[in-house]
Amino acid sequence: MNSISDHIRTNMDILFCGFNPSIRSGETGHHYANPNNRFWKILNEAGLTDRKYRPEEDYTLMELGYGFTNIVSRSTKAADEITKGEYREGRVELKRKIVHYKPRIVCFVGKGVYQQYSGKKSVPWGPQEDSVIPGTIDFVAPSSSGLVRMKIEEVIEIYRQLPEVLKNLKEK
Repeated sequence: MNSISDHIRTNMDILFCGFNPSIRSGETGHHYANPNNRFWKILNEAGLTDRKYRPEEDYTLMELGYGFTNIVSRSTKAADEITKGEYREGRVELKRKIVHYKPRIVCFVGKGVYQQYSGKKSVPWGPQEDSVIPGTIDFVAPSSSGLVRMKIEEVIEIYRQLPEVLKNLKEK
């Protein structure tokens, strides 16, 4: 199985951070490649992109100021296969990436991703009051997995906050 590369550079608008790559993403080398994953539809319908991108175009979103990473790099069938040790190592590595690359916003694609990263048990959707790394906004969004039980419209509504948060940041 191929490894999946981060798509990240300094001063990005939004760095999307998932749990870890799916088996399909590991096979293709592209983020959110599982056909049941709704990530690309969500980005488009939330107003973050002008069309629905395909997983194999993931690197092109860097031109829009968006990047991709995961808290754990190993591909699994489900997030519950990730070990405590992998989360511990991933948390340290993710903090290092955020400090180094300085994205304006880190959008955690799944509440559980943010809980693993921040150590907080109870977190609301959307921008967090206190970020783990000063100078970067932590934004918690639902997972885009097809297994999520929230209605897609509710998920999109949460992601719709991202362009507004970004606009407010740029106006400061």
